Amino acid sequence: MRQDFEKLFSHLKPAEPPAGLFDRIILAIKREQESQHTRRLVFGFASLLIVSFMAVPFSLTILVGQVESSGILYFISTAVSDFGTFLIMWQDFSLAVLESLPLTGMIAFAISLSLSVFTLRLFLYRKRLLLGYLFNY
Repeated sequence: MRQDFEKLFSHLKPAEPPAGLFDRIILAIKREQESQHTRRLVFGFASLLIVSFMAVPFSLTILVGQVESSGILYFISTAVSDFGTFLIMWQDFSLAVLESLPLTGMIAFAISLSLSVFTLRLFLYRKRLLLGYLFNY
Protein backbone atom coordinates (compact mmCIF):
# COMPACT_ATOMS: atom_id res chain seq x y z
CA MET A 1 0.00 0.00 0.00
CA ARG A 2 2.86 2.33 0.75
CA GLN A 3 4.27 1.81 -2.72
CA ASP A 4 0.94 2.73 -4.22
CA PHE A 5 0.94 6.02 -2.35
CA GLU A 6 4.51 6.70 -3.38
CA LYS A 7 3.64 6.05 -7.01
CA LEU A 8 0.56 8.22 -6.71
CA PHE A 9 2.36 11.21 -5.22
CA SER A 10 5.72 10.80 -6.98
CA HIS A 11 4.77 13.32 -9.65
CA LEU A 12 4.13 15.95 -6.94
CA LYS A 13 7.73 15.92 -5.73
CA PRO A 14 9.66 18.98 -6.79
CA ALA A 15 11.99 18.23 -9.65
CA GLU A 16 15.67 18.61 -8.82
CA PRO A 17 17.28 21.35 -10.88
CA PRO A 18 20.31 20.43 -12.91
CA ALA A 19 23.66 20.93 -11.23
CA GLY A 20 24.93 24.51 -11.47
CA LEU A 21 21.60 26.03 -12.49
CA PHE A 22 21.46 28.25 -9.42
CA ASP A 23 24.97 29.54 -10.10
CA ARG A 24 24.09 30.29 -13.71
CA ILE A 25 20.96 32.17 -12.65
CA ILE A 26 22.89 34.25 -10.12
CA LEU A 27 25.59 34.97 -12.71
CA ALA A 28 22.96 36.02 -15.26
CA ILE A 29 21.35 38.36 -12.72
CA LYS A 30 24.74 39.92 -11.90
CA ARG A 31 25.51 40.40 -15.59
CA GLU A 32 22.18 42.12 -16.14
CA GLN A 33 22.77 44.41 -13.16
CA GLU A 34 26.24 45.31 -14.45
CA SER A 35 24.79 45.93 -17.89
CA GLN A 36 22.14 48.27 -16.52
CA HIS A 37 24.73 50.09 -14.42
CA THR A 38 26.98 50.46 -17.47
CA ARG A 39 24.12 51.81 -19.59
CA ARG A 40 23.32 54.38 -16.91
CA LEU A 41 26.96 55.45 -16.84
CA VAL A 42 27.12 55.77 -20.62
CA PHE A 43 23.96 57.86 -20.76
CA GLY A 44 25.16 59.96 -17.81
CA PHE A 45 28.52 60.63 -19.45
CA ALA A 46 26.90 61.37 -22.80
CA SER A 47 24.40 63.80 -21.31
CA LEU A 48 27.09 65.54 -19.25
CA LEU A 49 29.26 65.77 -22.35
CA ILE A 50 26.45 67.29 -24.41
CA VAL A 51 25.47 69.78 -21.70
CA SER A 52 29.06 70.85 -21.10
CA PHE A 53 29.70 71.37 -24.82
CA MET A 54 26.50 73.39 -25.12
CA ALA A 55 27.53 75.59 -22.17
CA VAL A 56 30.87 76.65 -23.69
CA PRO A 57 29.45 78.92 -26.46
CA PHE A 58 27.04 80.58 -24.02
CA SER A 59 29.77 81.28 -21.50
CA LEU A 60 32.05 82.54 -24.29
CA THR A 61 29.30 84.92 -25.41
CA ILE A 62 28.97 86.20 -21.85
CA LEU A 63 32.75 86.63 -21.59
CA VAL A 64 33.00 88.53 -24.88
CA GLY A 65 30.13 90.82 -23.89
CA GLN A 66 31.73 91.58 -20.54
CA VAL A 67 35.15 92.19 -22.12
CA GLU A 68 33.61 94.65 -24.59
CA SER A 69 31.74 96.54 -21.90
CA SER A 70 34.54 96.55 -19.32
CA GLY A 71 36.98 98.82 -21.19
CA ILE A 72 39.90 96.44 -20.80
CA LEU A 73 40.46 96.53 -24.55
CA TYR A 74 40.96 100.29 -24.31
CA PHE A 75 43.70 99.88 -21.70
CA ILE A 76 45.44 97.15 -23.66
CA SER A 77 45.29 99.08 -26.95
CA THR A 78 46.63 102.19 -25.23
CA ALA A 79 49.49 100.19 -23.72
CA VAL A 80 50.38 98.72 -27.12
CA SER A 81 50.06 101.96 -29.07
CA ASP A 82 51.99 104.14 -26.62
CA PHE A 83 54.51 101.71 -25.22
CA GLY A 84 56.79 104.42 -23.82
CA THR A 85 54.02 105.77 -21.60
CA PHE A 86 53.10 102.24 -20.63
CA LEU A 87 56.66 101.55 -19.45
CA ILE A 88 56.65 104.72 -17.34
CA MET A 89 53.22 104.09 -15.82
CA TRP A 90 53.08 100.26 -15.93
CA GLN A 91 51.83 99.98 -12.34
CA ASP A 92 48.82 102.21 -12.97
CA PHE A 93 48.04 100.43 -16.24
CA SER A 94 48.28 97.01 -14.63
CA LEU A 95 46.02 98.06 -11.75
CA ALA A 96 43.51 99.54 -14.21
CA VAL A 97 43.54 96.32 -16.22
CA LEU A 98 43.11 94.21 -13.08
CA GLU A 99 40.20 96.37 -11.92
CA SER A 100 38.40 96.08 -15.20
CA LEU A 101 38.79 92.31 -15.66
CA PRO A 102 35.44 90.58 -16.22
CA LEU A 103 35.90 87.98 -13.50
CA THR A 104 32.44 86.41 -13.62
CA GLY A 105 32.64 85.85 -17.36
CA MET A 106 36.15 84.46 -17.09
CA ILE A 107 35.19 82.12 -14.26
CA ALA A 108 32.05 80.92 -16.06
CA PHE A 109 33.99 80.30 -19.27
CA ALA A 110 36.87 78.57 -17.45
CA ILE A 111 34.48 76.29 -15.53
CA SER A 112 32.45 75.34 -18.59
CA LEU A 113 35.55 74.77 -20.71
CA SER A 114 37.33 72.72 -18.06
CA LEU A 115 34.18 70.69 -17.41
CA SER A 116 33.80 69.92 -21.11
CA VAL A 117 37.48 68.96 -21.49
CA PHE A 118 37.38 66.84 -18.34
CA THR A 119 34.16 65.14 -19.41
CA LEU A 120 35.50 64.51 -22.91
CA ARG A 121 38.71 63.01 -21.53
CA LEU A 122 36.82 60.89 -19.03
CA PHE A 123 34.31 59.80 -21.65
CA LEU A 124 37.02 58.82 -24.13
CA TYR A 125 38.96 57.01 -21.42
CA ARG A 126 35.92 55.15 -20.11
CA LYS A 127 34.38 54.66 -23.54
CA ARG A 128 36.49 51.61 -24.24
CA LEU A 129 35.53 50.08 -20.92
CA LEU A 130 31.86 51.03 -21.11
CA LEU A 131 31.36 49.96 -24.71
CA GLY A 132 33.20 46.73 -23.97
CA TYR A 133 30.74 46.00 -21.17
CA LEU A 134 27.74 46.89 -23.30
CA PHE A 135 28.71 44.83 -26.32
CA ASN A 136 29.97 41.80 -24.42
CA TYR A 137 26.71 41.25 -22.56
